[in-house]
Amino acid sequence: MHKSDLLRSTPLDIPALSGIHAATVCPLHPDATIDEKALREHVSAVAACPGIRGLLVNGHAGEGHLMSPEERRRVLAIVRQSVPKTCFITAGITSESTAAAIGEAADAGAAGADAILIFPPNHWALGMDAQIVLAHHRAIVAACELPTVLYKAPLGWNRLSYDIDLIARLCDIPQVAGIKEGAWEVSAYEELWRRVKHIRAGISVMASGDEHLMACYQIGTDGSQVSLAALVPDRVVALYEAAGAGDWAQARRLHDEIYALVCRIYRHAPGYLATARLKAALCLTGRIGSDTVRGPMRQLTPQETAYLSAVLPKTRDQRPICPSA
Repeated sequence: MHKSDLLRSTPLDIPALSGIHAATVCPLHPDATIDEKALREHVSAVAACPGIRGLLVNGHAGEGHLMSPEERRRVLAIVRQSVPKTCFITAGITSESTAAAIGEAADAGAAGADAILIFPPNHWALGMDAQIVLAHHRAIVAACELPTVLYKAPLGWNRLSYDIDLIARLCDIPQVAGIKEGAWEVSAYEELWRRVKHIRAGISVMASGDEHLMACYQIGTDGSQVSLAALVPDRVVALYEAAGAGDWAQARRLHDEIYALVCRIYRHAPGYLATARLKAALCLTGRIGSDTVRGPMRQLTPQETAYLSAVLPKTRDQRPICPSA
């Protein structure tokens, strides 16, 4: 039996894709090469936090799209060696061509990933149609034994954010086990949640708009795949658990506690600096040693760093973020 068949045979199709999954970063040396020691420390600390069910590796926060195939394989191998076997690892697939994405998915499986997340190729911003999107996904999953997660991109990404009818057609692919829902708009989240739960309830719909997690949890969710959980994993887990218990007063307190930080990293323009801000926040709070990002992404300016630092004291003063930190 293939791993995907085994996982889909469980009552919720793939309950491993539930709860909080942290989208981790890849620490780099100042020369932008991978800092393997820091990577091990980062992912092991996040995975050790109670309530963290899994990790998303080589996604946008992990700069997988800016790495070579060899680097992506190495990152996955290090992560698999550094976290418990029970930690569910989803590997981001970011290649531009279908052939390269097939190879990337095979590499992910060989490195120990439990699932893949297929990101839309960036060149689709110029245009594509449903036939192209479906063929790309079908070819990748046909060549890969791993369960597959779809990506609902922010609405502001225009063509890269699949419409609801296309997502419904993608959900017909048997290997699809989850959706990282990052539309960044609550009404769009609710539409997708209701549609997917109607057509195939076993698919995990993971609310992944860091800024409005509480609102999505009120609608309904199977969990979240978010990079915020790589910075404040205990807060994100606590918010999810409070919502699950129906303790909305506690959920609101937690939401208020992280809101300024979330907005400073993800909401405020320009949005393309989110990864640089996340790394800077991890560095400012002593969780990684360098905030270096891979080019052509740029570092934060001193003014931008100071602007971010202004919302960090509440987080820093309440350390440790989890027992292992």
